[in-house]
Amino acid sequence: MTTTVSTSQAPQGGPGLLQKRTLVTQIPGPRSVELHARKTAAVARGVGVSLPIYVQAAGGGVVLDIDGNTLIDLGSGIAVTGVGNAAPAVVSAIVDQVAQFTHTCFTITGYEGYVEVAELLNELTPGDHEKRSALFNSGAEAVENAIKIARHYTGRQAVVAFDHAYHGRTNLTMALTAKSMPYKSGFGPFAPEVYRAPLSYPYRDGDLSGPEAARRAITQIEKQIGASNLAAVIIEPIQGEGGFIVPAPGFLPALADWSRANGVVFIADEVQTGFARTGALFASEHEGLVGDLLVTAKGIAGGLPLSAVTGRAEIMDAAHVGGLGGTYGGNPIACAAAIATIHSYLDDGLVERAQHIEAVLCHDLDALKHEDARIGEVRGRGAMIAIELVHPETREPDAALTSRVAAAAHAEGVIVLTCGTFGNVIRFLPPLTISDELLHDGIAVLRKVLAHS
Repeated sequence: MTTTVSTSQAPQGGPGLLQKRTLVTQIPGPRSVELHARKTAAVARGVGVSLPIYVQAAGGGVVLDIDGNTLIDLGSGIAVTGVGNAAPAVVSAIVDQVAQFTHTCFTITGYEGYVEVAELLNELTPGDHEKRSALFNSGAEAVENAIKIARHYTGRQAVVAFDHAYHGRTNLTMALTAKSMPYKSGFGPFAPEVYRAPLSYPYRDGDLSGPEAARRAITQIEKQIGASNLAAVIIEPIQGEGGFIVPAPGFLPALADWSRANGVVFIADEVQTGFARTGALFASEHEGLVGDLLVTAKGIAGGLPLSAVTGRAEIMDAAHVGGLGGTYGGNPIACAAAIATIHSYLDDGLVERAQHIEAVLCHDLDALKHEDARIGEVRGRGAMIAIELVHPETREPDAALTSRVAAAAHAEGVIVLTCGTFGNVIRFLPPLTISDELLHDGIAVLRKVLAHS
């Protein structure tokens, strides 16, 4: 068995790492290849690894693998490490909490950290109405609980999700998710009373405005389900796995207005868009959107597993005592990390930093788009930007090109993620602590590999 690098030998994570792309072996290197063979023999085949390097440290805007290669991190663990990996304030909070206690189960004996996270979420999420929060472990678990709460509050069963949506991998959230492979194929039957409506997708909608796209969706909902049967509408303000699709202006507010007028709970799934990611603390703020319930996870706790549902007090309080909770939900260590993480977003200028990252990425990517007609669109907000790759003559999705570009970028030491219903979108989700120099270098690599793909 390969000897694990000891703590004393391993480089420290956090911002102390050299913030420069450096390759000393091929990607993946020999130690990563060896460890990946162990992974293949020990881990279920369904748990894939997109880029089979194995990490020993990370921080700022880089990841250091066990072969000594330093890669540019344009994924941040799928929008998780917004404040940077192993951020010192988060690490300190975690260490302090571990020394006190690691677990009691909040539904058995409470602790202040859980309450403080709930207070912060109630204060910071959009809307000045009275709110309540409940904490869970993962985005999918929080989405499931949001649906539970909406059904209990309304006494209705039906739920509407949208084309290209991604909400998780549990049974109910697979039903809400649109994309079959790899998330749903072969795993059914799925939870019932889940319906799908058309999204506003400006790149492929022609001249359809946001309000017109909302009317199209609402008409389908009214005809196929009926408002009186509908418990909730759930939507990502900017779609994540579906392709970083930003709905046309007016689409989201029109849906929210219709939902409120018909007693339907409007759920904003901000699992990927939340916590400064889009250049606002929450993506809903870009259009003044105030959901009835808002779901958060990913960037909430600096890399520790935590999620939440926050919403109108009368809706959140509808569930009976004991109806919400779970053994690990709101774990004290994760709560300590979340408090430090949220204060970092607020106090360290990370909302503004996300806005600056948008300017840097869009400047470089727009220039690249003018050079290469295979980039159909550059889109997104803040540090949540994507390019859609297409056949330039037809605008048909080019998934094969996307796969080649991502693999070539990985080989050059740049971590990028693909997404999209058609598999033809490359997304950029850097930590908000990344330097401009690393961003420019990452896009320079993209330009190089795209020219040779």
